[in-house]
Amino acid sequence: MHKDTTAQRAPEIAFDDFLKVDIRVGTVIAVKDFPKARKPAYILHIDFGAEIGVRKCSAQITRHYTPETLIGRQVMSVVNFPSRQIGPIMSEVLTVGFPDETGEVVLAGPDRPVPNGMRMF
Repeated sequence: MHKDTTAQRAPEIAFDDFLKVDIRVGTVIAVKDFPKARKPAYILHIDFGAEIGVRKCSAQITRHYTPETLIGRQVMSVVNFPSRQIGPIMSEVLTVGFPDETGEVVLAGPDRPVPNGMRMF
């Protein structure tokens, strides 16, 4: 169950703090089931363009997405967090989304195609 994040706003931060979070767009190029995850999840391989390359992450998004609906989809991910061990894989980015009314993840992404690797501003 996800925490209700609509109840409280995060504390105010300086614009320079926002700039420290590097959120980029990438295209999902491969999706694998992740049976060793504690909760149902996929392993996503996301192409962030020449500068960053292909990175992988674990994503608990099986409720609304299938591998077929994810391939070719552009998603937004934080690319400057340290890598994190999740079971047998090293998750290299944090793909972002919003909880729906039941707490399931709905991915965030651009509504029109943009070049892979573009930074959110």
